[in-house]
Amino acid sequence: MIRFECDYSEGCIDKIQQALIATNLDQTPGYGMDPHCERARSIIRKLCGREDAEVQFLLGGTQANATLIAAALRAHQGVLAAETGHVNVHESGAIEATGHKVLALPANDGKIRAEQVRNALHAHFSDSHAEHTVQPGLVYISEPTENGTVYSAEELKAISAACHEYGTYLYIDGARLGYAMAACPEITFPLLAEVADAFYIGGTKVGALFGEAMVILHPALKKDFRYILKQRGGMLAKGRLLGIQFECLLEDDTYLNISKHAVDLAQQIREAGLNKGWKLYSASPTNQQFFVVPDAQLQILNQKYSYDIWEKLPDGHTAIRFCTSWATSQEQVQALVADIKAL
Repeated sequence: MIRFECDYSEGCIDKIQQALIATNLDQTPGYGMDPHCERARSIIRKLCGREDAEVQFLLGGTQANATLIAAALRAHQGVLAAETGHVNVHESGAIEATGHKVLALPANDGKIRAEQVRNALHAHFSDSHAEHTVQPGLVYISEPTENGTVYSAEELKAISAACHEYGTYLYIDGARLGYAMAACPEITFPLLAEVADAFYIGGTKVGALFGEAMVILHPALKKDFRYILKQRGGMLAKGRLLGIQFECLLEDDTYLNISKHAVDLAQQIREAGLNKGWKLYSASPTNQQFFVVPDAQLQILNQKYSYDIWEKLPDGHTAIRFCTSWATSQEQVQALVADIKAL
């Protein structure tokens, strides 16, 4: 079985594996205060062009989102997000479990627009009875989105302006950030540091064994963040395991190079699907490719490939997702392309 259902099926890039082995018996301080974490922080600050950035390391995306949002919001506040956003549909109510409501906005392509954000914020803050409803305290977006679409630099700047016009935080989930950057070169670390109050650099889905690097720009979010990180179980005692991985990922353009590999292969799958006459369910330029496929053809592909079922459609078709990763091989993609052509 050749697996295309996610981008975290394999372990990690060889560079990380070798570094973990080489440092296995090193003695270091714990809880992210070791030299590896400090060097990774230094690399990230330099990449962002922000020496004032606070950088903390967490184990996974849901934990990162729940921890940052808990740190950002007061008890009466909630999160504005796309109705398709990860925090709304794929985190088992993790945000609600922190005591905060997700305020979902329509988003057919996975993206929310600055006008939507501004309208939602204006509607709340201009309401004479606003205190009877949940106050939007943070806007959540992901780059790329759950649908594989990418916010342009212009869109990010517009959403940021709308948020800051109302004193609302903008937080960017970067679980697959490398793939967005590889697909759209205008998405850069300095840009994210300019528009966001906090964002994270995804490792779990982009070559690491596990781990996400939270980059906090807004001074109010930096205060006491480590207390909240500890309280929510995110402060890894063997913190160097995270620091080592981000050292390896973020030096020598490794992060972008392995992401570009995945995106290039995904585009071959996209071309094969379009040539077969499949409709795009979502027009993604990233490592995620979404198609509407006849169920009869899927029965044939099921014999050799796994993929993600995105939505069952009523007309004998299914929306599916093929996902490539840093570890996907050209041979695997060539096999899939040939079998799609032969359907």
